[in-house]
Amino acid sequence: MEKKKPKEEEEIGIEEAFRSLGRFFSWMEGRISPSSEFREHMVKSKIEFLRGIRSLIDKRIDDLEKRHPKKTDKKATRIKVE
Repeated sequence: MEKKKPKEEEEIGIEEAFRSLGRFFSWMEGRISPSSEFREHMVKSKIEFLRGIRSLIDKRIDDLEKRHPKKTDKKATRIKVE
């Protein structure tokens, strides 16, 4: 019989991970002094985290564009008929 993992060891989905991270940043912004050195570091880490996500998205877009290249628009050519 398979044992269940304790709640704290269960894997979470990507949606829950991002929700949790967002909640953490929101919680932190409301409780840490704006002039705090810690807050300054956390804001910088948030920016770097988002840049990392952006790089993953850009890579995925590039991969999809390589697999499915855009079709070039074909233009009609006028032919003179005698």
